[in-house]
Amino acid sequence: MAAKRDYYEVLGVPRTASQDDIKNAFRSLARQYHPDVNKAPDAEEKFKEINEAYGVLSDADKRAAYDRFGPEGVNYQGMPDFSSMDLSDILEGLFGFGGFSGMGGSPRRSRNAPRRGADLSARIRLTFEEAVFGVEKEVEITRDEKCGTCGGTGVEPGKKPITCSTCKGQGEVRQVHQTFLGSMVQVGPCPVCGGRGEIIEDPCRTCRGTGLERRTVKRKINIPAGVDNGNQVRVIGEGQPGINGGPNGNFYLELEVQPHRFFRRKGTDVLLDLDINIAQAALGDEITIPTLEGSEKLRIPPGTQPGKVFKLKEKGVPILNRQGSRGDQLVTVNVQIPTQLTAEQKKLLESLGKTMGTDIKIQERSFLDKLKDVLGG
Repeated sequence: MAAKRDYYEVLGVPRTASQDDIKNAFRSLARQYHPDVNKAPDAEEKFKEINEAYGVLSDADKRAAYDRFGPEGVNYQGMPDFSSMDLSDILEGLFGFGGFSGMGGSPRRSRNAPRRGADLSARIRLTFEEAVFGVEKEVEITRDEKCGTCGGTGVEPGKKPITCSTCKGQGEVRQVHQTFLGSMVQVGPCPVCGGRGEIIEDPCRTCRGTGLERRTVKRKINIPAGVDNGNQVRVIGEGQPGINGGPNGNFYLELEVQPHRFFRRKGTDVLLDLDINIAQAALGDEITIPTLEGSEKLRIPPGTQPGKVFKLKEKGVPILNRQGSRGDQLVTVNVQIPTQLTAEQKKLLESLGKTMGTDIKIQERSFLDKLKDVLGG
């Protein structure tokens, strides 16, 4: 018996070829040597050789075994544990194929069954205010759409696909395999037409037979109030088109929120740090501060200490998907100590210091600190 040709050589691809490279090479050679198209005496034999090579190299496990052990390695890939597997899974693990008839278990999904399209995603930057109050943004989505030239058929206008003679238009082929359990009938997608049941001899020049072409569409997307950095907005049905009549995938817009000049955010609360001078802290004052909705008056009571937090109720971020509910704005006061004084300011502070004395008061430990010591915290 003559030695088999190297499968990579049969398909005309290097050993580092990707799965897409292998698939494309197979399709090209299958069309070239299909007995219905090529009438050369050796066409059928070459066609079988191409099918055999593709059957191994298109399967990750078989290809790994072939790369390591050669053709012999494909025929034996180890015995799986039968105790936790369905019989059809056992056979698939042993021989690298599934879809046996008469073996029980759940039926395998047909290659032509409708399948949902892939999801797509993009990122967009929002201002702090846009994230807080919500905004409508126009976004460009680049995806595959039905070819405008062939209407999605993949065939050049005016031409028609031919029925695959291998599967007789069924899209599936049946093969009998001898196993340790006896003869088993395996049903799988036709290797010639890829399960379509038809062969396109005159592919559309625009989409090259895929029935799809790349397009960029614009969509207006409503971003709700209260979103935060890293949130995603899902738009149903704006992803890749479905396969075999399946639904489209979804589009996900990931949000990146720019920092604000004054405000920080903690959950649904807005934080603002405010510097006041020692006179305002000691005597009190009424000052104007910024909020998300404009300026507002804030009363500083006499004797305000550094670190004091003032709360402006419901001046924070709207709670996502809860109409009318908002967080608060928290204003933290920092008392600024002047580093440079005029002569008049220095004289006034010296006079104030004399009236207040020079005694120092050492703070006693709080009850909570003493309790932590007792509890070992």
